[in-house]
Amino acid sequence: MSNFKPSNPIIDESDAVKFSIGENEPDEEHKPHHLFCEMDELQENMEWREAARWLKFEEEVENGGRWSKPHVATLSLHSLFELRSCLLNGAILLDFPGEDLPTIIDGIMDSVVKHRFLNEDHKEAVRNALLLKHVHQHEKEFQKQINTGEKKPFPLIKSLADMGKKASHIDLGSLPHNPSSAFLASNTSSANLKQSPTQPIFELGGSSARISKIDSKAKMNQHFMRKIPLGAEASNVLVGEVDFLDYQFTAFVRLSKAVILGDFTEVPVPTRFLFIILGPKGNLQRYHEIGRSIATIMSDEIFHDVAYKAKSKHDILNAFDVFLDQVTVLPPGEWDPSIRLDPPNKLPLKQERLDKLAEVTKVNGSVTNGFKKHDEEAQPHDMGPGLEFTGRFCGGLIDDIKRKYPWFLSDFKDGLNFQCLSSIMFMYFACLAPIITFGGLLGSATDQNMSAIESLLSGAICGILYSVFSGQPMTILGSTGPVLVFETILNQFSK
Repeated sequence: MSNFKPSNPIIDESDAVKFSIGENEPDEEHKPHHLFCEMDELQENMEWREAARWLKFEEEVENGGRWSKPHVATLSLHSLFELRSCLLNGAILLDFPGEDLPTIIDGIMDSVVKHRFLNEDHKEAVRNALLLKHVHQHEKEFQKQINTGEKKPFPLIKSLADMGKKASHIDLGSLPHNPSSAFLASNTSSANLKQSPTQPIFELGGSSARISKIDSKAKMNQHFMRKIPLGAEASNVLVGEVDFLDYQFTAFVRLSKAVILGDFTEVPVPTRFLFIILGPKGNLQRYHEIGRSIATIMSDEIFHDVAYKAKSKHDILNAFDVFLDQVTVLPPGEWDPSIRLDPPNKLPLKQERLDKLAEVTKVNGSVTNGFKKHDEEAQPHDMGPGLEFTGRFCGGLIDDIKRKYPWFLSDFKDGLNFQCLSSIMFMYFACLAPIITFGGLLGSATDQNMSAIESLLSGAICGILYSVFSGQPMTILGSTGPVLVFETILNQFSK
């Protein structure tokens, strides 16, 4: 057993996350990319069907089979806590090697069995479940065209070759000549994992495997492909309930390099992350919410940057805790969960969120150790440097001039702009109108000794001095009611 003890037992998650993101420029394999997230659910007919997708915002498959409008994902706090438990107690495999789907699934099964996340007896059944066919929403329209004989040309947009310029791709002719034994299995120990009557995405002919032309064409959702940035990668979430498991199995996998995995995604985008959750019957809705939670978090800029650069499970958990620190909870009695929130017009920048991480109060009560404890030193109300007592004669005025001096000329130069014309005209008439009004009244009250002309001159002098020095913000630029009364009384007293 190691005798190493950390110098500080309190570890702050925000420090760890900022350190992970602020590390030196990562290598090409760990450089963050735009992420397209897709969640598939295991159906009773033993096929994976697309249920939701994320391209920054969530889109769900509605009851009519159509996609909903993009909206802000609303998650239950319970599902977030369950997801953290899955990450804490489940398998997390980072930089996992693999070039094709059967090889990756075989490797994942061997690893989770070796580390006792999955029983050996369930290995074959889980492997076959993960290799079942994936069906996407847009394939229904394509299948309709095939059945009716209708042909619609696909538009010339980003192609698979274009995506290959930025990410790795799979050569259809280079699939292994001896596919995985699990992939070739037509029967499993479970009665529910018999070979699906639907056509698989991989057709086995002779000694080689190939992707069927129909499914490979249907897979390319050309319309949605327009929205995906060049060089993007995919994060696939697989959730389902099976009858051969009596416990919950979860695995979070980051591949060493992005690989196109056949029909895993509805667009030809290489997959980089996999999240798998399988469990006993009767918990599909719970698995669905956990899957939505991980897909939403993977769409978060800060978490997905850490997910690319994480070196251990601890880094993933730290990033998740920081995400929880920034979550806002809506009371159930004051909000209707069925109402979808439209995407905002403006989103906070990632750097702004990172700057605020040190100020966020931790859920577990821990205190940021790498930052100053402002709460103990700050005054109830921070008056700012301009209102602090200096103890010197005209100290505040001198400090104001020192602060303003570097921008003194720019204040005048910036005002010489066409966009400022409306503000200049407004201020001109706002200052001119009361001077003329009270100047006329003052002329009548002082026997024309001090009329509108004198008021205009005094207003110009005061305005110029105020603009040049700006040492006294309470300077009055023109005549007012009290000035009129004072001048009237002074004129009568002088007679």
